[in-house]
Amino acid sequence: MEAYPEKTCSIERLVTHAKLVVAAKAGIKTQQRRNGVYAWPGETFELEGMIFIVTRLEHQRLGDLTDEHAKAEGYPNLESYRDLILRMHPGMAWNPESLVWVHTFEAKVDS
Repeated sequence: MEAYPEKTCSIERLVTHAKLVVAAKAGIKTQQRRNGVYAWPGETFELEGMIFIVTRLEHQRLGDLTDEHAKAEGYPNLESYRDLILRMHPGMAWNPESLVWVHTFEAKVDS
């Protein structure tokens, strides 16, 4: 098993914005980037009665993000994703070398 750092926040805080909850439940949003670790692979969380499982956790440079990554976040393209992040965090600079944690998840299917 890969060693991950300690969590910096609770898994319940991973996806919180109402529009992003809707996008996750529709299967559009499959990733959430955060400055810290909110969940480890194998952990589950619930969004409005639907269970999701974290399938992957990795570090990524902001400069490596693409339109496809932005779409996995629930946005149409990288420009709209970046604009929203900068509006949400006044004074933040989009530093291509900054690292974020990518939490990849999917709806859990009962077997």
